[in-house]
Amino acid sequence: MITAPDAEWLAAFTRRLIEDRLCSSGHCIETIRSIYKWQGEIYDKHEARVMLHTRTSLVQQIIDRTNREHPYEVPCVLATPITLGNAAYLQWILDETNESGE
Repeated sequence: MITAPDAEWLAAFTRRLIEDRLCSSGHCIETIRSIYKWQGEIYDKHEARVMLHTRTSLVQQIIDRTNREHPYEVPCVLATPITLGNAAYLQWILDETNESGE
């Protein structure tokens, strides 16, 4: 999962990750409300969020790329494992991603 201040930036970033086979897809939610404390101040802002579908072996590359390209100094990037799902869908994720990330 990645959040960003701009839905269009996040959609374009997701598209690049898919083109580079780092994820098979991303489900984008254009408006979420984020309430957080940053550098001593509490913020209440609208952001966008994407849930990427990928392999565990590619998560670090996604984190590294997000850190390089994201507009935030410390972007939110979280990974949770898939423990169960439609076997055909899970295979599609594997088919659409590059195991080596190259």
